[in-house]
Amino acid sequence: MSDGDFFEFSIAHDRRYSLDHLWIQVLDEKKEEDMTVKIGISEFIRAEYGDIVRVVLAKPEDDSEFQIEVGEEESENDDDAPTSLLYRGDELDVDDLMITIRTSEDMVLINAPFPCKIVELNGDVEDNSDLVNEEAYHDGWCMIVKPHEWDEDQYLDQSEYIDYLNEI
Repeated sequence: MSDGDFFEFSIAHDRRYSLDHLWIQVLDEKKEEDMTVKIGISEFIRAEYGDIVRVVLAKPEDDSEFQIEVGEEESENDDDAPTSLLYRGDELDVDDLMITIRTSEDMVLINAPFPCKIVELNGDVEDNSDLVNEEAYHDGWCMIVKPHEWDEDQYLDQSEYIDYLNEI
């Protein structure tokens, strides 16, 4: 975005945020081993990179995923990308690709913020990217996971996230 562009976006107060601009909402924390967490994409992604045109909930089949170079000749269709779709019950480790976001201006790859097991995927965001653009903190969530390691203090609260955004 040029300096003259201005895009207003919101930040939900009842969540934590990763440095990769994921929002994280603890759903059930009665017992740590039963805790589930809902994950979505902060509206900052749209403000920084343009409207989200596609969301893919996928992980790499091998390390070659991280060597993809985005070039002018790349098609808008990502079907040939070397990823496998995520499914309920899949395990993700830190640094495993979790979400690929195609915006009007760029492609953003987001890794899992913590080791976890997928409990539920919101396939609606893959079918309709407008959910992430217009309802990022509601119907635009991406997945629900069960963390294997959880430290809430590792993630930013609303005011810390705002401070972080002001620094970048």
